[in-house]
This record gives sequence, structure tokens and C-alpha cells, in this order.
Amino acid sequence: MASPERFRKIRQMLLRRQTSLTVVMDNVNKSHNLAALVRSCDAAGIHEIHAVSRRKHIFTRHNAAAGSSKWVNINLYHDIESVYSRLRDDGMQVLAAASTEKSVDFREIDYTLPTALILGAEWDGISEDAVRSADQCIGVPMFGMVESLNVSVAGAVIIFEAQRQRLLKGMYDHPALTETQMNRLLFEHTYPRLSENLQEKGIDYPPLDDDGYILSPEI
Repeated sequence: MASPERFRKIRQMLLRRQTSLTVVMDNVNKSHNLAALVRSCDAAGIHEIHAVSRRKHIFTRHNAAAGSSKWVNINLYHDIESVYSRLRDDGMQVLAAASTEKSVDFREIDYTLPTALILGAEWDGISEDAVRSADQCIGVPMFGMVESLNVSVAGAVIIFEAQRQRLLKGMYDHPALTETQMNRLLFEHTYPRLSENLQEKGIDYPPLDDDGYILSPEI
């Protein structure tokens, strides 16, 4: 199990998780970019992200999101349409980080609204279907010789602008996860092996005290 100190740190992390802010990686396949993006999402308190890739094994084979992936839920898809359908159901505004004639400065966006940020592959950028179906295209102003930032850098810049706005609005001060979600995730992060065993046996998780100790001695 986790120590009482780590248990309380995990609990504080879950209390600040943002369920109305997410990132979609549209065929981002390089492991170092995947890892960097997941770390940025975790640091900004993003609870869940999405990835479109034909290489379904990418997160495990390359261990792309090592460390941070256990804190951020990653959903895998084979096509962007399935992701967009999920985002629409969740009431998200969909922002594509792409350079187009209609792109606006990323700082002009209100990220306190339910928001999904779409980031594209290293060479080809975001797919045409993803751009066409987005609500708005956004960009990071460039004043040098390079035409674009590395996808993980651009993602971090935008993600932390969203964090800044949400901090100012106090959105990290109020839990977004339900009590049921909180209790489940807290137990799974504190007792990862035991939680797997209980799931296999169909047994509900026992309650925990304020230090993370199990209140049911028979478990």
C-alpha cells in the first residue's frame, strides 16, 4: 500500500482533477512526444485523454507514457470520428491546434468551458477530417524562422494556458470527480494489486480511513 503521506498526496491530486478538459492526440506516434504530452496533462490536472492511432499497441510497446500514464486515463481509437462523437456527447468545445486562415491566437479561447484540444502527428499535423469537424482552429504565434513547434511543446503551451485560466476561476478548488469515482480511484492507486484481485472476485472495495488504511480487517 501507499504510505499515509503518499495516500494524502494522491487524494489531493484526485480532488484537483479536471474532467472537463481533455487532449486528443491524432496519430502522434513518437514515444518521446507521447510521454511528454501525458506528463503535461497530468501536471495540469487533466483526468482523461484520447489517442487516435492504427498502432493500438503503441503505449505498451514503447512504454510511451511510463510513470504518468497510471495517473491519466488514456482511451485508444482507430478513427477521429469515434473520438469526436464522444467529445460531442460530453459537451466539449473542440479546438484543433492547426495553422489555417481561420486560426486564432490560442490565448483568445475560454478554456474554462468544457474543452478538447486536438494535437496532430509530428510530420503531417492534424488530419483534414479532424480540422474540418473542429469548432475552432487555434495557433501559437510564431515570430522566428521556424514555422511550427514540436507537438509536445505546442501542446504544453496551450495546456498550461488552460490551467492558468482555470486556476483564476477557482476550478481546481472544487472536485470534479464524483465521490464514487474518487473512492474507486483512491483505492486503486493506493492498493493496485489488491484492487485487481477484488475485481477478479467481484468484491466491492472496502472503505479507507484518512491515512489510507483499510477499515475492513477481513480483506
